[in-house]
Amino acid sequence: MDDTMSGLTRLLEDVRRKTGLSVRLCGDEGSEGSFSANYCGIAVNLVLEDGDERAQKLVRYLVENGKERTMPEREEHLKSILLGEGGGWNAFRYMTRYAVPNTDCYAIELFPERLLRESGRHIARCLEGSQDLCAVMDGGRIAVVKFAQKSDVPPMEFAQFLVQTLYEELGVRAQAGVGSEVRSFSEIARSYLEAATAVRMSTAFKSKGDVHSYREYLLVKLLEEIPRARLQEYTESYGEAYREDVFGGGELADTAEAFLENSLNLSETSRSLFMHRNTLAYRIDKIEQATGLDIRKFSDAVTFRVMTILYKLNH
Repeated sequence: MDDTMSGLTRLLEDVRRKTGLSVRLCGDEGSEGSFSANYCGIAVNLVLEDGDERAQKLVRYLVENGKERTMPEREEHLKSILLGEGGGWNAFRYMTRYAVPNTDCYAIELFPERLLRESGRHIARCLEGSQDLCAVMDGGRIAVVKFAQKSDVPPMEFAQFLVQTLYEELGVRAQAGVGSEVRSFSEIARSYLEAATAVRMSTAFKSKGDVHSYREYLLVKLLEEIPRARLQEYTESYGEAYREDVFGGGELADTAEAFLENSLNLSETSRSLFMHRNTLAYRIDKIEQATGLDIRKFSDAVTFRVMTILYKLNH
C-alpha cells in the first residue's frame, strides 16, 4: 500500500508539471471540491485547486491510466540495472525514485516454456505486498529480485515455489536459475548474471530438475573461461579415450551421469535407473575400458566429470 501511494504522489506531481493543474490527496470523502478516482484498483479522493469539471475529468483520466504509462518505464529501468547498464549510479537512482531497500538480495531467472507475458503478470501478483521486484526480460525470460529477510525460505525453495505456482495456475513449465546473495541492490547485476548462467548451463548439460544454482556450475564456468584453443588441446590429449558414446550421450553416458549424481553409490544408482546391480557394474567396467578411468574411485570420477564438461564445451 505504501508503495502504491508513493507512486500516486509522484504521478500527481507529474500531472502538475505537465498540465499546470495542482491536485492533492484528500482524506475525507465528500469534502468540498473533492472527487474520486481509481488508482491501481484503489479508490482515492482528490482535490483540484482552481479547476472546473472538465479539469477534474482530465485529472481522473490521467490518474486512472497513469499506471499503464509509468510501469513500463520502471520495468525498463530495472531491466537496465539487471543487465549491468549504468553501474552503481543507475541502481542508486532506481532505489531513490522507487523507495527500494538497499539490503541483502538475490536474483532469480525464470524461463517459462510459453505464455511469457501471462507468466510475468502472474509472478508480479505473487510478489504483491512485498518489496520484491520482477521484470520480463528479452529472450523469453523473467527476472525476479528477492530482498532477503530472516523469515524467508531458502533461495532454492523460493525459486521452486515460483516454478510450481506457474505450473499450477497457468499450466506452464519453467526452468529457474538462482544467483548468489549480494549485500546491496547496487550489486544485483552480478547475481542476475549468475542466475542466467545457471539456466543456460542446466539447458546445455541437460541437468535434471527445474531449479538450479549458479554454484552447481562453478566448475563449468571456470572451464568455459579457458581459451577455446587451449580447451581443444586438452581434449585432443585424451585421444581415443574421448568417445562420443561415453561423453556425448547414450546409455554409457547416462549411466555415468546417474552414478555421479548418486555419490558413486552402486545400490542407489541401480534403484534410480531401475537396473540390476550387475548390469550397472558391467557398464561401469565398459567405461573404464574405454577411458581408462574407474569412476568408482573419487579421483577418477572427478577427472571423468572434467572430461565430460570439456567434451560438451567443445561440441
